[in-house]
Order: sequence, then structure tokens, then C-alpha cells
Amino acid sequence: MAETYDDTFTSSLIGSAQRAAVTRELDLAFWPGQRVLDINCGTGVDAVYLAGRGLRVLACDLSPRMIAIAQRRVAQSGLADRAEFRVLATEDLGALAATEGRTGFDGALSNFAGLNCVEDLAAVAGDLARLLKPGARAVFCLFGRSCVWEVFWYLGQGKATEAFRRFRPAGDLARLTEGVTVRVRYPSVPDVIRSLAPYFRLRRRKGVGVMVPPTYLEPWAQRFPRILAPLVKADRKFERWPLFRALADHALLTFERTEA
Repeated sequence: MAETYDDTFTSSLIGSAQRAAVTRELDLAFWPGQRVLDINCGTGVDAVYLAGRGLRVLACDLSPRMIAIAQRRVAQSGLADRAEFRVLATEDLGALAATEGRTGFDGALSNFAGLNCVEDLAAVAGDLARLLKPGARAVFCLFGRSCVWEVFWYLGQGKATEAFRRFRPAGDLARLTEGVTVRVRYPSVPDVIRSLAPYFRLRRRKGVGVMVPPTYLEPWAQRFPRILAPLVKADRKFERWPLFRALADHALLTFERTEA
């Protein structure tokens, strides 16, 4: 997916709108001079953004091709001295303790559902806790459990299985490319909070994609761009309202590393 990821998501109308919502939260959580760990970093868009704001970033991803594109992006931006990239699975974050030391980071980021693809979220939380300083912020963007856009879109096509896939306790098998699938889980926000305790406590929550649809509706957004613009504006207005944020495509959760 690495070669097409930026075209299909990063540069898309919907992808740009959803990423902007996450970026606003990053501006609240992190500040210049801090060192941040970016897990499942993809093609390095967030890492380059943070580096451009004066942070130092260690960004990791399972895919060597994603990392290669991310390295090219940071080199072209002239920020290579602030961003380092490694091929490393999220489940293997514990290996960083040997090279980075304990509590070596001021914050952490996991964007756009990378954590939905790990089998043991509590184990990842334990590894992160050993790497983050007490009081550090951790910003996690996960798929939401109840995406109202998805339910109505697929029901309108008579595809009930797809409409309610996020409600299955065991998650859903997502086909990435030919012959490659990954199990995607959709924990509720309370489930995420329990998995991250006692190392992290929730500080802020908002929805990403409350009114803006999921990215698989990009053809629709390209066809009706004038409709998308007011949806983006409404997203920003309602993103923190409890009822609306619970129905969003993604849940954006900002945690604080506890003293425990």
C-alpha cells in the first residue's frame, strides 16, 4: 500500500480534512523542543509536521517501503536532523527501551487506526509506559465503534454485513492487497481506557469524521466538493459534543502518562 497511500488518503479531500482535525490536537498536546515517538507512522506526514514545529521525532512503522517514503519526505523538507525513522512493529516497541532508555520521550502519537490492528493493546500500553516520561501526552486516533456514515452508506447498498462490521467482538478481516489481510478490531472508548490503565488517563476526547465521511467515500467527495466544505465546518463545531463524537469515523483520544 505504501506506493499509493499518499494518493488515496493523504492527498484526498476526505483524508486531508480528517488529518487536519488530528493536527489541531497535536498542536495542543506537543510543543517545540519535545521528543515524540510516532508509531505506525506510515509515510511520515505527521513526523514531518512535528519536526517542522521544532520537535524531535522518532517514527516507526512495520513497512520498510513506508519508512523509505517517509525518509524521502523528511529529506525533501530539510528536516532530517529532527526526524529519525525505523522499521519496527508496534508490538515490538519494547525493544526501544534498550536503545532509547526508560522515559526517553515527552509524548507519543498513533494516527489513523494503527492501534486497531494490534492484538494486545494493553501490552502496547505497557511498552509505551516504559518509554514515556510521567505527564507525557499520548495522542491516539482509532477507528470508532459506531460510525453512522458507515452504517447508513452500506445499508443503502443492501450490505448489512459491512454496515455493522465494527460491532463484531472479534473485529473484521480487512483486505489490504491481493492475498494480504489484517484483523481490525473496534474497541469502544471505555475498552481503550481500560486497556491503557493504570499507565495512562484520558484527558481529552473528540471525534474525527463526525460529519465528514470515511475515506472510501472519496469519489463522492470529489463529485460534490461544495457539499464537503460545510461538513468539514460542522465537524469542527461538533467534534467534542458527546453524542456526535460517539458516532464519528475515528475517536481521537489524548492521554496523560500517569506517575504509576
